[in-house]
Amino acid sequence: MEQETFVIGEYECIRYGAISEADTLLIQPVDEHDLKGIENELASIQKTTEQPFQLVSIKVKDWQTELTPWAAPAVFGKVPFGDGAAEMLRFISDELLPQMNARRVVLGGYSLAGLFALWASYNSDKFDGIAAASPSVWYPQWIEYAESHTPQTKAIYLSLGDREERAKNPVMARVGDCIRCQYELLEQQDIETQLEWNVGNHFVDADVRMAKGFAWVMNKLENP
Repeated sequence: MEQETFVIGEYECIRYGAISEADTLLIQPVDEHDLKGIENELASIQKTTEQPFQLVSIKVKDWQTELTPWAAPAVFGKVPFGDGAAEMLRFISDELLPQMNARRVVLGGYSLAGLFALWASYNSDKFDGIAAASPSVWYPQWIEYAESHTPQTKAIYLSLGDREERAKNPVMARVGDCIRCQYELLEQQDIETQLEWNVGNHFVDADVRMAKGFAWVMNKLENP
């Protein structure tokens, strides 16, 4: 796949795929771990859907600030969470998307980036679909937020590892109950949705899980 690195404002982005051939744009905030598996992720998407696409990854410097919607106390380690999601969404909507050429836009992410993608769907109509793989729906007050808001998108994919709710951290161990609640809320709101359970804990096959999410959304949008 063609690859191009470019900078917009404070963010370094990497674009995979030819603009002229793709009518679907996938956007994914990433860290260095995600980038190590990005080639396998792209290959996995191509095996699952025949639709042409381009993927733009956005390098995130501060994972616990730039992707979270409101401040919250530390859950693991000593670093608390910030409220940078609004700025990330502004960057994507106002700076990144105007420079892209796409008929459809799918926002996706893994872990806290998956939570960000979900949150963005409630706060913007720019995205045709959302792929949230192992999203951090255990985040403090997240379910209360989801219960009082409605997504502005057509399709939302959710997934979780079948061992994630066995985490020793009591806050993160809520993730199983929270993802089930999130799924039920989306069904009640008539959003096209799927909840897929994967084998393993949170750190297993992130690239494959992400690929399955993007491919499901792309196929659902093409064949509603």
